[in-house]
Amino acid sequence: MHPAAHPDIHLRLHALRAAELHHEAAEFRLRPPRANLRTRLGWSLVELGLRLVGRPTSPRRRLVRPYAA
Repeated sequence: MHPAAHPDIHLRLHALRAAELHHEAAEFRLRPPRANLRTRLGWSLVELGLRLVGRPTSPRRRLVRPYAA
C-alpha cells in the first residue's frame, strides 16, 4: 500500500491545503481593490450621467415677438 493512500495522510493533506487556501483568501480580502483605468472611466461616466439626469432644469423663456403689422 502506498503511504500517500493512507486515509489519515490523505485527510491531513486536505486539511493543510484548506488552511493554505484560507490564508490566501484572507490576504486577498485585506488587499485594497485595484480598479483599472477602464473601470474607473466607466464609473466616472455613470456618475456624470446621473448628475446630468438629476439636475433640475429651469424653464426656458421664449421671446415672443409680436407680429409686425
